Amino acid sequence: MITGKIEITIKINELPQSNTVENGWQQFDVDCDGRIISVTVKPKIWKKLTDAASNYPQWVAVIAGKLGQQTEHGFVLEEPNIQVFERKPKAETTSAFGAAS
Repeated sequence: MITGKIEITIKINELPQSNTVENGWQQFDVDCDGRIISVTVKPKIWKKLTDAASNYPQWVAVIAGKLGQQTEHGFVLEEPNIQVFERKPKAETTSAFGAAS
């Protein structure tokens, strides 16, 4: 047997409702197909999400972390990290084959 680690990746595109916990950290839950994932992040990481929500008309955030303690309806995401990307609307493209009728 070899050892491995489980890393969870969650994608969101809207700002979750959060609760402030000690030292300004933010805690929020994400419903992933009926499993509730509890995430607690530092203020600096939370700012990435709030900046994306206010600066980009469309955005997507990738939350990655380790599988943590199981809860009643899901689990806790340990050591979460968030990357935010602006989502550009896809331009209408006409293929060369469709244009030559």
